[in-house]
Amino acid sequence: MTAQEFSNRLQGLKTTYEKLISLKNEAHSETNGIYLRYKNPVLTSAHIPLSWRYDLNSASNPYLLERIGFNAVFNAGAIFFNNKYLLVARVEGSDRKSFFAIAESENGLDNFRFWDYPVRLPQTEDPETNVYDMRLTQHEDGWIYGIYCSERKDPAAPEGDLSSAIATAGIVRTRDLISWERLPDLKSKSQQRNVVLHPEFVDGKYALYTRPQDGFIDTGKGGGIGWALVDSMENAVVEHETIIDHRYYHTIKELKNGEGPHPIKTSAGWLHLAHGVRNCAAGLRYVLYLYMTSLEDPTKLIATPAGFFMAPEAGERVGDVSNVLFSNGWIDNPDGSVYIYYASSDTRLHVAVSSIEKLVDYCMNTPADGMNSGASVKAICNLIDRNKALEV
Repeated sequence: MTAQEFSNRLQGLKTTYEKLISLKNEAHSETNGIYLRYKNPVLTSAHIPLSWRYDLNSASNPYLLERIGFNAVFNAGAIFFNNKYLLVARVEGSDRKSFFAIAESENGLDNFRFWDYPVRLPQTEDPETNVYDMRLTQHEDGWIYGIYCSERKDPAAPEGDLSSAIATAGIVRTRDLISWERLPDLKSKSQQRNVVLHPEFVDGKYALYTRPQDGFIDTGKGGGIGWALVDSMENAVVEHETIIDHRYYHTIKELKNGEGPHPIKTSAGWLHLAHGVRNCAAGLRYVLYLYMTSLEDPTKLIATPAGFFMAPEAGERVGDVSNVLFSNGWIDNPDGSVYIYYASSDTRLHVAVSSIEKLVDYCMNTPADGMNSGASVKAICNLIDRNKALEV
């Protein structure tokens, strides 16, 4: 490749990249009135900066080949910080290793650009093999905490078993999202892949939403989304968990469920976004659902609308792990709007927009799951009867 050809190829890469990054996002047509999906993903593997992927030196990379490949960008924690919308995204390389990287946007809907470097996560004495799905919480103690899944090979795995893993909740904290302090991993009697920090103290303690599991994959006796109080985040130990949002047979969360981002405080109660998983002929199906808990007692359910809030649609169904929606980040804005950042099929990250008012109304006025077909029909008939009464 001549110097001119190298220059032309590099300019072409830069032009294509800038066109993608600068693309204005637009809302889809409204469907259910609860939220608006936006047409374009906000982050994909194509959003990875060229300097992370290519050696841009013509002497050491004369053919301008991609040196480091990336597979996906998804499952991002989210925060509004210093007047910017920031996403701490899970980035997965072609080598299957995930890491965290921060992308920022002025408006939260498009034009997300990654910071110059990915997050250089401090290690413990026992380095983790893989990390993913960070939840960010700006806690009332003044710190921003990040809790994520820390994965290591199971030391008790039989010889030749290269798949068995163990999961703990890794914990870091920061004040500026640049310098990160590593704290000891959460100590728990069960494996924990899905832990979220409540933004306020409860009875003078830190409160965690947990998801106890018997194994890395197997939920086992883990009954759903748990609640645990810990004395300190510097040495977080779960002594006792109470399940506040249970799994149920023949529902969207019969196999497992987990808290998404930390809940949003509203005048009506704590607003929660979670994911539910069931098994079907096509494999595991992940959907998102909402629920609410009491302001006075965050362990008390006050609204449990039936079924999913969002599920994969159209192209969202296809990807590295198909038929999956997952969210671990949302931002409530001063004007009452809520930006929901959700990933589809472990491949790309999207945004949907709603409002506190609409989400609370949805939760409070959607019938709960009656747990059988007859109850579902009864709820529909009740709605029909109320609408018929308007015709009189």
